[in-house]
Amino acid sequence: MFGREASAPPKPVYTTPVWSVPPTPATSTKPPPVSPYVAPPETAVPVKTRPLVAPPPDLPPRRQLMVGDFILEYELRRSTRRSIGFMIDDDGLRVTAPKRITIAEIDEAIRTKQHWILSKLKERRERRAARLQKPPVEWIDGTQIPYLGQDITLRLLVGGRNRSIYNPNTRELWMTMMPGASENQLKERVKAWYQQQAKALFEERLDLYAARLGVQYHSFGLTSAGTRWGSCTADRKIRLNWKLIHFSLPLIDYVVAHELSHILEMNHSQQFWDTVGLIYPEYEDAKNLLRKRSQELPVLFP
Repeated sequence: MFGREASAPPKPVYTTPVWSVPPTPATSTKPPPVSPYVAPPETAVPVKTRPLVAPPPDLPPRRQLMVGDFILEYELRRSTRRSIGFMIDDDGLRVTAPKRITIAEIDEAIRTKQHWILSKLKERRERRAARLQKPPVEWIDGTQIPYLGQDITLRLLVGGRNRSIYNPNTRELWMTMMPGASENQLKERVKAWYQQQAKALFEERLDLYAARLGVQYHSFGLTSAGTRWGSCTADRKIRLNWKLIHFSLPLIDYVVAHELSHILEMNHSQQFWDTVGLIYPEYEDAKNLLRKRSQELPVLFP
């Protein structure tokens, strides 16, 4: 993932003059507007310095533990759960433990699972490195971006107001932008469109699979976590990563079934996977394919 220098001038969206409109129905006789587009001169944006702010004092503490030849750093959280839980994401290892469990007991539990933890951390580092090695998407007219397991074509328009129109027949996403719009503004518009599609589709799939499993979830929200695809709390609040909208519907359904199954089993025991299998029998294939597809995604929003 990359960032842009704060002092650099905004990059124009359009590399050449663009003015076009989505295909109109055959019954329409109104011709598309034709207008030359001249990009306005670029102007530098003054950089405003901000004072350094200390991190909030209530952040979960990070601890270090010597595990074999490695110094393992992990984030410790306390909760009302009955056992010690381990979670690995792009930020490293997170340990959630009951308040009654001592630090010595937590460290011993980590050492007991050290081979699994170290292998997963290595796998996560390799996956992240592979993603970052991919060239970023070039945000120009005609570029290809992923949507529901296939590529769609981004079409850029210049107009008097912002609009987003998706044509499922031609698999084209038409984005009308104000003259002089920057690349960052275009990316935010595409991201907002993705999130809008994700919210509507995920709610539909949650209701479908909740009925199949015979459960009810309390609420649903979107998340933008690194590569964690979903979560379910003890009070049945479900969060799904909006980036799942890049993948095909069967992979989305797998994550939906996974999180709903946590309403009945707040763990990853065999009983949990048996519960997933009741509504999504092909979960093992989907889990492996999701891991593979996540490595193949282009860098969209670094």
